[in-house]
Order: sequence, then structure tokens, then C-alpha cells
Amino acid sequence: MFKRDHTKLICDVGEISGLFHDAASMDEFLQKITDMVTRHMDCEVCSIYLYYLDQQELVLKATKGLNPESINKVKMKIGEGLTGQALKERRAICEGQAKNNPNFRFFPGIGEEKYESFLAVPIVRGTIEIGVMVIQSVKKDYFTDEDIQVFRAITSQLAATIETARLLITLNDKKEKTAIAVLKDLKLVQGRSGSEGIACATAVTINESLTDIKQYISLEGKEYTESDFHNAVEKTERQLEELQVQLEATLLDMTALIFTAQILMLKDEGFTASIVSLIKDGINPPVAIIEVVQEYVFKFSRIQDAYLREKIYDVKDVGRRLLENLTGHSQTHHDYKDKIVIARELFPSDALKLFSQKIKGIILLSGGATSHVAILARSLNIPLVVTNEQALLSIDPTVEVLLDGYMGYIYINPEPVVKAKILQREDLNQNIANLKKMVRERPTTRDGAGVKLMANINLLGDLKAANEFKADGVGLYRSEFPFMIRNSFPSEEEQYLIYRRLVEGMPGKEITLRTLDIGGDKVLSYSDTGKEENPFLGLRSIRLSLRHTDVFIAQLRAMLRAGAGKRVRILFPMISSMDEFLQAKSIVQECIHQLKTERKEFIENPPLGIMIELPSIVEIIDEMAQEVDFFSIGTNDLIQYMLAVDRTNEKVAQLYLPHHPSVLRALKKSVDAAFKYGKEISICGDMANEPKYLSILLGLGIRIFSMDARYLPRMHERLRQLSIKECEKLTDEVLSQSQISRIAQILEHAHYPA
Repeated sequence: MFKRDHTKLICDVGEISGLFHDAASMDEFLQKITDMVTRHMDCEVCSIYLYYLDQQELVLKATKGLNPESINKVKMKIGEGLTGQALKERRAICEGQAKNNPNFRFFPGIGEEKYESFLAVPIVRGTIEIGVMVIQSVKKDYFTDEDIQVFRAITSQLAATIETARLLITLNDKKEKTAIAVLKDLKLVQGRSGSEGIACATAVTINESLTDIKQYISLEGKEYTESDFHNAVEKTERQLEELQVQLEATLLDMTALIFTAQILMLKDEGFTASIVSLIKDGINPPVAIIEVVQEYVFKFSRIQDAYLREKIYDVKDVGRRLLENLTGHSQTHHDYKDKIVIARELFPSDALKLFSQKIKGIILLSGGATSHVAILARSLNIPLVVTNEQALLSIDPTVEVLLDGYMGYIYINPEPVVKAKILQREDLNQNIANLKKMVRERPTTRDGAGVKLMANINLLGDLKAANEFKADGVGLYRSEFPFMIRNSFPSEEEQYLIYRRLVEGMPGKEITLRTLDIGGDKVLSYSDTGKEENPFLGLRSIRLSLRHTDVFIAQLRAMLRAGAGKRVRILFPMISSMDEFLQAKSIVQECIHQLKTERKEFIENPPLGIMIELPSIVEIIDEMAQEVDFFSIGTNDLIQYMLAVDRTNEKVAQLYLPHHPSVLRALKKSVDAAFKYGKEISICGDMANEPKYLSILLGLGIRIFSMDARYLPRMHERLRQLSIKECEKLTDEVLSQSQISRIAQILEHAHYPA
């Protein structure tokens, strides 16, 4: 049988982006998907059925190969026919001779009598049914197991895009106006650092107000034409496509059709036709745009699904771009380039959009998901400060803001002398040549003890700094970021390409890949976990992976394949029991068996380790040390769970104490067990970044540290000023204490490197 080449279809996200370019409508966009799939799958038919919950039926919306007049006419209930059965049972259905299956549903006049082979794959996002994609061939027994696997990957890639298209097609016509923002003046705000760096610029706020957009219609009362509007649409579409291309060139591992929803809105006849209708009724085009944009914002705000509700940001951004391109007038308040962005909450995809538009910094108000955006900001070198000061949302857009990401200060209209000193300090911090001078070939203490310094990698772009500062390898790759910025779970192939580029980026060095660590303050907008009263104690990390084994298996297979011929290890987060580790290990072994059967290249026996983050593991650490291959201590979560303190809650921030005697004794117990059974143990939390705690960790015997690459030069410098003998003496002294206050006094009077 002819072997089809699936590589390009799975990997070429750029081609999917190109589907938007010439599509004049939403229907045409869906049609282009069917054309692309039939071409790549080398079959005669591809059809897309969308599921409408209100009517509880599947409707044929696009087809290549069947009678085009059947579009919008062929309808079936969920569970009806092979197509409906695929959605009901949420599984692929493949038939070599479909007509022989008793569940096959014949529709006269659509022209499928001659087709024998049939493959239907449901399009879903979490628990939400979106539709079904079907391919057919005149040949019997045409589709292989590999075809099924690849077709699943295709539908996974396209699920979020098709869901957005469905939503835009079906939105109703309700209208609502939004509130007017109030502006205030501020002087100085103290927050906490999320990402180091200095930014000085005017600010722009991202909130629910569209009032500022109305300023576009007061430009000397100028009247515009329908032709002007269509020209603005074309120009806006080109701008968005160019932004997507720029983003793909800069962040190859993070691109996921970031501007898909915005481009789709311009293709949506319901959106543009509503504006044109108002224009034909005599409404000036800027007014018509604002009316329809406000209408869509209201519709999206009423949607229960959090992921779809996020599209408010896209609606407003499209409206702003259309108005700018129509009137030629750019509102400073909504021009993100070279601005400091202030927002209540940002999702990773939002942060990437803003990065692509060259923002200077971010001020994020407390509440919601913050830590994952801070990690992303550090990788993108965007200064970020987190604060509770809600009044910042109404700051005057003409006022200069100085963001000090090192200290966590926000200066409003700073004094010249303050501004000069802070900017001077940033020039010193950004001097790469000076930083490189701090780095030795081998990091050692003052008395010659060797230490391994590994890099935490969030984005592939972090590899450059890790190599420049001579990291000994990757101590922690946070695999959740490719998940967090996408609209659906990345496929095995997409993950494999990222992991492979990672391991090839540090040739010959050890790479530790951590499995998906989602939950708590790191959320997937498209996951079906639902709202939890206490997400930090809910379905997160390894619990989520073991619950959704299909996602877990796809990730493990990608990691194993990427590790072929390399020094790759796999790390499981948030393990709470021996049972969880053994279950995760058995799934790894299952994946190894699958890959052997498929004769694919992979690493056969990767070391398997766990994060020490939960008190329950500390209590059975000796038994765990006999089973695992290595340990990595996640101090951030370990401290949080041991002390019952939410580290993102400023109300109890003073109780988050790394020097609490229980924390220090848990660390010692873990290190002692690792040494007893000859297992490697490292630190990957923020605790090592503070000089006083670095001394304690060295005194405990820890010699492997993993951190963001930007901190490596500073760590080289600090290690040279410390002696192991002095660290051990300090550690013994603090371990003998049971009072927090007494330990604090000891640490206060000790001497540390700068």
C-alpha cells in the first residue's frame, strides 16, 4: 500500500495559519481545512460536522468530495450513524467497508455511495463536544492504524480553531453597553517582584472598558464609507498575519496560532456583516464598529466556559485595530508597543501576544493565575511586578511609570534623580560581559568543594543564556508551558519536536524533563477539571496526569522519543505516595513497550525521579529512596504545604518562612535518605537564590542546584565566598533550634555573600 507522509501535516502550523489568508468567510475557512486534509491524507473526501448543543445535532458545515449542496442540510443526532457514534463514544471509528456496518447512515443525494473506507474522529476540548471530522476513500481497507493516530493529531491541532469558528457562526444578537473607566493619580506602589528588570514608559490598562474606543468617532466629525471599512478589514488581517509570522520566528516552541481568534473574527460573516448592515443604514463606520464590538463583548461575557470568555480580549483588540486602520488615528491608551501593561489577570497566550507587540513591562494585580505568567515573563525578559493596588487600572495613560522588577516598586511620574539611579542600576545588571566574568569553568566554593549548577528551562529561548553561563545541564524543564499557551492539548508530535530541540540545544549534558505540572495557580483554560474551591489541594500535577492517561501517555512517548541517544531523565511532580510513583512508572514502561512494538527510536531506561514537595513524601523518604533514581526538592511547594501558607496570598506572606524548623528538618531528612541509598538530590526552588539559605543548603550536603539561567553568574560569585566548613557549622546551629525567632536571629548575625 502507498505510504502517506504525515510529517508535514502534523508539524506545519504555518500551513494552518495560511488557511486564513484568502478565506473570505467562515464557511470558506472550514472548506479550506477539508481541502488541506484530503490533500495530506491522500483521500477523496473530508467533511466537517459541527455539533450544536441547543438542537443536540451534528450539522455538515464543509466537505470536499461530497455534494456541496448537502452543506447545512445533512443533520444527525449525537449517536446517529457512524459519525454521530464517534462523537457519542468520543472515539475514532474506522471501517474498511463502511456500508456493511449496521450503524452506517445513508443520506440520499450527497454522493457517498461509491466510498468504501471511512474514518471519523471526534473534535472535542475537554468535556465539550465540538464536532466530528470524517475522511473517506473509494478504496477498501484504506486507512491504517497510523492514519488513525495522525488524524487524531490533526483534529487536536484544529479543535480550538474550529470551536472558535462555530461560536462566531452561532452568536446571537443581544446588546449591552459597558462601563466607563475612572482615572486617578498615584505616586508610589509597593508590590512584589515577579520578573526582574527595569521598565520606564507610559502605561496601558487591559480591563473591561471600551469607552476609550469611542474617542475614535469624535475626530472632526469625519464620515467614512463602506469601502473604507473593507480596506480597514484587509489591512487589519495583514497585520495580524504578520504578527503571527513574527511570533513563530521568535518563539518556535510556543507558537499555537496565537492570533487565530482575531483572524477568524474578520472572516466571520456575522461579525463583518453586522457592521456593514449598520453602515448601509447610514451609521458612520467607526460608530458601527464600536456598536458591534460592544455587542460581541457582551455575548462573550455571558458564556460560562472560561476559555471562550477569554475571547473578550481578542474582540476588543480586533475592534481597536479596525478603528485605527479605518481612521488612521492610533489611541495611545491602546497601543501596546513600548508600553507597560497593567491587567487584573493575564493568561500565558495573552503574555505572548503582548511580547510580540514589544511591550516594556507588566503590572499584574493579585488574584487569579500569576506565577506561571511570572515564569514566562522571566524567560521573555519582561519585567513584572505583582500588586494589590486596584487603582492602577485607572491610571492616567499620559503619565510615565517606572517599574522596578528587582525591588517590586512601581513609581508613578518618578522624580528625575530617582529615575536616573534606577536606570543606571539596570544598565549594570544588563551588562552581559560583566556577568560572564563571574562564571568559572567549574563552580566551586572558597575551600574548593565542587558544585553542579543546572538551568531551569521554561522556553527554548532560555537555552542561549544557559549555554553562555555554562550550565551543567537542565535540572528542570517545565513542560507545562507548551500546554498553557495553546488552545488545546499539544499532540505527541508537537511535544516531541520541542523536547528534541531542547536536548539537542545542550549536547552531551544531562536533561531533566518534568511531566505536566498544572493546577493550583497554573491553569489550562481548555481543561475540563472545572472550578475547585482549593485548587492547590485539588486535581493538579501528577494527579491530573494519572486521571487523564491519554494526555500523560502522549507526553511520556514524546519525552522517550526525544531522549533517544541522549542523557534524558523524567521527573514526576507532586508525588504524594509510593503508589503514585509506581503507577506513573508502570505507564512509562507501557509507553516503552509501545515504542518497541512500533520500532521507533527512544531512550529505553531513563532515570525516573520525583519532586519532594509534600510532607507525606518526607515521612516515607527512606522507602522512596530505594525505588526512585533521583530526587529534586521543590522548595516553593514544600514550604507552602508544610506550613499551610498560600505563597501567592499577600495576607499571609509573612508566614511563608523557608527557615521554619520543620522545613529545615524535612530538608535534612530528605538529604540524609538520598545519601544513605546513593541517590542524587538537588534543589530547584527559589530558596537557593537567597544567600542565607544557600549557606544552609550547602551545610546540609546539597551540591546540585537548578535555577533560571539569569541567576547562574550570581551563584558562581556567591559560591566563591562560602566555605563548606562554615556552612556546616551554621546549619548545625539552626537545626538545633525549635523557635523561628531564634533561627531568624542566628541568620541575621551570620555573614553571607552579596
